[in-house]
Amino acid sequence: MPSEVRHLVDRDQAYPLVRLTGVLDENTAGPIRSVLLDVLADQPEAVVVDVAELHVTHPGAVAAFRGVLDETRDWPGAHLALTGAADAATWRPSGWPVWPDPAGAFGALGDPEPGHRISLHLEPLPGAARQSREVITEACGRWDQPELTGNACIVATEMVNNVVAHARTPMTVLLALDGDTMSVAVRDGSAVVPRFTGPVAPTSYGGRGLLLIDSVSSRWGHLALADGKVVWARLEPELPAASPASRRRDDAGMTDPRRG
Repeated sequence: MPSEVRHLVDRDQAYPLVRLTGVLDENTAGPIRSVLLDVLADQPEAVVVDVAELHVTHPGAVAAFRGVLDETRDWPGAHLALTGAADAATWRPSGWPVWPDPAGAFGALGDPEPGHRISLHLEPLPGAARQSREVITEACGRWDQPELTGNACIVATEMVNNVVAHARTPMTVLLALDGDTMSVAVRDGSAVVPRFTGPVAPTSYGGRGLLLIDSVSSRWGHLALADGKVVWARLEPELPAASPASRRRDDAGMTDPRRG
């Protein structure tokens, strides 16, 4: 019989709790990865995964968890924790901390920062970028980060306008504050990722828009999902001097436009 895996996401906890049941092998590693990325695409501060009822029949499949850790290290940068592992050594290659039970994981993670995560759902209509700027301006004022307002609005405008002009799907604008670093991200239903491929129209995503995002952010990239993608950027009050070649890009394939 083919292996299978089921999942249940409990969002009534301080952080999402994902309960996985079934078999982890080379066939189910991909679906599990998709489930975890989908949960992380909502930009939680942390995710706890209960594997007490997940039976590992192919140890190499644990690499899927390591892949999730690596893909989301820069965004959303959430704390990840496993619980209920019968054999902690089996899960060591995942790179995730392992706790005996969910209570221990939640206790170690502590309480989430109140009001440091914002989600704004928008339709791909004219005026969507203006709505995102209004929310960002209010959030930067409330978070006492006025110096980030301008750059955050630039990033959101380019990302949102791209969805309106090209993806044409409903979108979610995600804002988060982590210390003095702010992230701006947009999730949409298109699998087409932004890439710089040469001379393009000034308003094209991947041309002037991508160059603007690159110029004001410390890092940017995208997260591919089963039903679309998230494009994200991280903003800091002051960017350290760095050559273009030293800019860090995510491992998911985002191309530095200045390398042509």
